[in-house]
Amino acid sequence: MDAKLFAAMIADKKLYDLQKIQYKYCVEDVADFIELLKSTMYTVIPLRDFSGQKLVYLENVTKVGMGALKLLLSPQSSAAAFGIKAMEDEIHSTLIIENIESSRDSIRKILNGYAPAGESENRIYGMKKGLEFIADPENKITEINLHQLYQITVGDFLDEENQQLLPGKMYRHGDVFIMGSKVEHQGLHHTQLPEYMAQLMDFINRKDGINDLLKAAIIHFYIGYLHPFFDGNGRTARLVHLWYLVQQGYSSALYVPFSSHIKDSQKSYYKAYSLTEQNAKISGIIDVTPFLVYFIENVYNRLETEKPKSDTFSIFQKLLDEGKITEKERDLWNFVLSAYGTGEFSTKQLERDFGNAAYATVRGFVLKFEALGLLSGQKYANKNKYRIC
Repeated sequence: MDAKLFAAMIADKKLYDLQKIQYKYCVEDVADFIELLKSTMYTVIPLRDFSGQKLVYLENVTKVGMGALKLLLSPQSSAAAFGIKAMEDEIHSTLIIENIESSRDSIRKILNGYAPAGESENRIYGMKKGLEFIADPENKITEINLHQLYQITVGDFLDEENQQLLPGKMYRHGDVFIMGSKVEHQGLHHTQLPEYMAQLMDFINRKDGINDLLKAAIIHFYIGYLHPFFDGNGRTARLVHLWYLVQQGYSSALYVPFSSHIKDSQKSYYKAYSLTEQNAKISGIIDVTPFLVYFIENVYNRLETEKPKSDTFSIFQKLLDEGKITEKERDLWNFVLSAYGTGEFSTKQLERDFGNAAYATVRGFVLKFEALGLLSGQKYANKNKYRIC
């Protein structure tokens, strides 16, 4: 193949859609192009497609920015605890992606320790338990623990008996189809799931040099590809994605709501799945590059937006060390970080949610921290809202 043509094709913005590449060039050139990729550029992943062939990706076009790595590796403390807000956003977003009804009021109720009432709140409760399960570093990623995660998150709340796992079975016992206007995808035949899932566990726990953030996305893709359960595969895939990062020491993985970024780019999320399989019909190989590029562009590279200005915490700590911040103000500040993250809140909302300070104390805290440059205010008609700077 002509080197100039190959260079033009590898740099083409439509690289991840082989059908469009065929329209732009020609079928013969694309066939030659694919053969060159297979022999020179693809990185092989030790996971198999349904025909037994190994998956691949293009390492040279799937580079994760250092900003995402630094943010996810940064240690968390009470002075930077976005956990509650991130958990609320994660639960709300992952359920929206699955077209499952939920409300933020119900999510806050469950996160505050109230018992669930009804099917919707049971699903919220399951997600809460799932996030707590993967947050525990003692819960290693094994088939047994994955089964437990699935049961407490999804399986225990399935109404339809034919969607539930059989006693003693870790995966579905029948076939499953993902339907759109037609059959979009058929999961792996159920008799092969134990073999393929054991292979996935080996991949997860193997030290192979693949970038951790890319590997997490590959795991995410593969669970969706195999579809090991009748229901809840998307929720499970997103949880395991986070679980893997937690296990690899990315202490901030549970403090940024991954699924809110997926929700905001949901059409592209599903297209990345379908493109991968559409391309395989042309290339004869599952190349997960479109899915990895989706995650880099729509999730990883946007994580910096979850982080306050770098000097916010140092200013707070300096004022605390100098005795210019009271114990109550410190508690309110830590609560704001945990409950609202980078989102907005009103003084009335903070008074209600914090529950252990008079309105005058809350109002004084907000005005003082705004003057100190730690909070910024925005006026909406007759109401002011605040957020961390």
